[in-house]
Amino acid sequence: MKDGLSVGHRAELTWLVSSEHTIHLGANRRGFGETGHDTRRSAVVFSTPNMILLMERAARKAIEPFLELGEESVGAQVHVDHLAATPLGAQVTAFAQITGIQGRSVDFDITAFDEREMIGKGTHRRMIVMTEKIADRILQKTPSQRFGTILPMETKAESGELAPLSTLEIKIEGPIAFVKLNRPEKKNAVNMQMTSDWEKLNAWLAGHADIRIVIVYGAADSFSSGDDVPEVGNLSLEDARELSYRQAKLYLSWENLPQVFLAAIDGNALGGGCVMACACDIRIATFQAVFGMPEIKLGWPPGYGIAQLTALVGKSRAMEMCILGETVSAQAAQAYGLVHRLVPRQQLMTSAMELAAKLVALPKMALRETKRLVHQDEGTQPKATYVADTAAYIECLATNDAKEGIAAFREKRPPAFGK
Repeated sequence: MKDGLSVGHRAELTWLVSSEHTIHLGANRRGFGETGHDTRRSAVVFSTPNMILLMERAARKAIEPFLELGEESVGAQVHVDHLAATPLGAQVTAFAQITGIQGRSVDFDITAFDEREMIGKGTHRRMIVMTEKIADRILQKTPSQRFGTILPMETKAESGELAPLSTLEIKIEGPIAFVKLNRPEKKNAVNMQMTSDWEKLNAWLAGHADIRIVIVYGAADSFSSGDDVPEVGNLSLEDARELSYRQAKLYLSWENLPQVFLAAIDGNALGGGCVMACACDIRIATFQAVFGMPEIKLGWPPGYGIAQLTALVGKSRAMEMCILGETVSAQAAQAYGLVHRLVPRQQLMTSAMELAAKLVALPKMALRETKRLVHQDEGTQPKATYVADTAAYIECLATNDAKEGIAAFREKRPPAFGK
């Protein structure tokens, strides 16, 4: 911890009470008077847990300027009296003042006010910890991906030579890496091998910050047709679950890598291929490109990627794409916000390289920090939804409808789902 933190130091933090901060008191209580009319009264108020969170965040703010790299402050004790109710839409402010410092332990008096009165008061203790130690402890408590950590895991950096890859073709030109999805006979479907290859490449990119731009494109006039359906049909449910988690995390990890990912899309970008495109920071497509989330026509929902798609196109369009499973033209995808720009097929890679050159000309640190901040602003909750996505996917994968969907895919015929 840096020098300078002392008793009496204070910080304040102000929030506007929004719906996620409230609890609806009396919402599930029904009472009818003698006349038969509903006499129920209810109130939407700032919840106690969120008031305490506001106070804790104020204390955290007081300590933050004095933390060394790798340190963080965490709550250890909190004692709070909730004194008054505050309505939705009100402004609330918390004050945290240091009352004692002993080693890496910091004590606070904390108070909270709305626009009219004090709404809470108490005491709080925070401990200064090393984040690496906390991460190690959490890892020990994570027995499996299914029941454990649900946020994207940091990619372990590999600074050595890139291991040979069989489904990805890599070409390095200065600060730009060209990554070709190279399963043309399968329209670049993502199978277990490509998943492993991407994991290796992600680790290598994490250890090679001199690579600033990654251009992802597909072989044979196709970006990616998504997951390898015949392979999925041969997997046990446990293996399918594990593969889905790995694929979700490898795409989510692109947000945390130092490189800007640019998708150059031609032909199909379907299912997992559409998610791969969504995971990139910028998307250029040809007029012939086609997008879609067709999983429902196979008998299951997307195993991951709904949050990324929704963040780009909005809830209404994401619902339409996922629930109907129909393809979307490149022109419609651009109108939806899924694609940044459209170019003729013969100009796709030239346009991608021109854009990459513009990005390389920008200040390195500012570019990386801008990418980080844009992704960070989305918050962590959307990133965790792949756990629910995969759970629903596996549940549906076990059904007869899914078996029929896979059989129909293999036999190139329309499926006949149960009524």
